[in-house]
Amino acid sequence: MPQLPPLNGLRAFDVAGRFLNFRAAADELGVTQGAVAQQVRQLEAHLGVPLFERLSKGLAFTPAGRSYHVFVAAAFEAIRNATEQLKPEPGKALVSVTPTFAAKWLIPNLPDFSAKHPDIDLRILATEKVSSFHGDGIDLAVRQGRPPFGASLDAHLLFRQEIIAVAAPSLIHGYSLPLDAKALSSIPKLHDSHNLWPEFLNLNNIEDDGDHGLRLNQTSLAVDAALFGQGAALVSRFLVEAEIATKRLIQITPKILPGNQDFYLLSTRKTKQNPAIDAVIAWFLEQAER
Repeated sequence: MPQLPPLNGLRAFDVAGRFLNFRAAADELGVTQGAVAQQVRQLEAHLGVPLFERLSKGLAFTPAGRSYHVFVAAAFEAIRNATEQLKPEPGKALVSVTPTFAAKWLIPNLPDFSAKHPDIDLRILATEKVSSFHGDGIDLAVRQGRPPFGASLDAHLLFRQEIIAVAAPSLIHGYSLPLDAKALSSIPKLHDSHNLWPEFLNLNNIEDDGDHGLRLNQTSLAVDAALFGQGAALVSRFLVEAEIATKRLIQITPKILPGNQDFYLLSTRKTKQNPAIDAVIAWFLEQAER
């Protein structure tokens, strides 16, 4: 009987073939890019044929590699389906989101989900790390980006990225709205890891690098600081719509900084439907529309 190829190499080949990129495959597998490349090389050595052409910006299948990947991907999918049938969790869904999305949009909307779907056990993985559908076992993920996200994923647009400047009423007391260039330049600013103030000030024709002010590593923390009057924050509009509606925060200038990475709900393309996951997807899209 022919010897089986190295399983680590097959797994690396399967994931690299989905992304046609060693770096993206490494992120999903939780290993280094070099480890993925080495495992694929070992598989190629075992088979005696090249599976990929190494290009400057990624990978391309060789004819043999493309044909082989069809069978390898089907084999791993069969294993996943068999495992799912062995350990079914019909009423559960695990969704991966960033901490800011969880704190400022998902958690405030969860009472509606619980009321409509009391039979579904929704689990939230809030992390800045890019979670893997296979490695971390997630069912859904909210990600910022631009399609396509991969042939194995379905992408549902949730929100366009529209960055606005907001502040607490106490911070802008005595100013006329919308703030003019002088006022916008002078008020304290809150910075997150995206560092968008220089670009936003330039949009408002203000010659100021906007580099001074309190720095926080997450947008949700910048929004919390803004609520306490510690400065103006830049944030995607949909994340603070509730605070604007209740006037806890005020949009201080009508200018909008359009982003190039919108918010999408991602799910894997599966032949077997999961009613719980389908219900969660439908709920996300309904809430986003509202």
